[in-house]
Amino acid sequence: MNVADLPGAQLLADIVGWTTAAAPYLAALSPVALAVCICAAARRARLVREALTDRVIVEVVPTSTFDPSEGEVGRWARQLSRVHHSADGVPARGSAARLRYTAEDGKMRCFLEGPVTAAAVLAMPGFAEVEVRAHRAQKDIQPIRFPAPNEGAK
Repeated sequence: MNVADLPGAQLLADIVGWTTAAAPYLAALSPVALAVCICAAARRARLVREALTDRVIVEVVPTSTFDPSEGEVGRWARQLSRVHHSADGVPARGSAARLRYTAEDGKMRCFLEGPVTAAAVLAMPGFAEVEVRAHRAQKDIQPIRFPAPNEGAK
């Protein structure tokens, strides 16, 4: 029995020939592909790092009669899902909304944290009996001042 008589022998020979012919090109292409992967990973890490360093924190303060219905909870969950979409191009790790709970002097406090681009979404009240307070004031925003026009210029 000869190897050439086996079924699929021609197909196997064609695959071996194609692989042999393409091997130098694949060897030259693999460092380029590796460099592209490294650059993409570095860009992603930079975007996440920038998003995590500049975040907005709001405090969520419920009233003493706060008792949300199932529908209110669902609406608030959908509202929080918009936070990720408002941080366009930032990976999920950097654009996620985070709930943080602390206890000070026996009182529990709830903070909602997210990217700066989602500040408007985070500041929207999700429940009827919940107040949203800006925890970090935007003191770096300066008013725009226009110089007075010269009286001689017309």
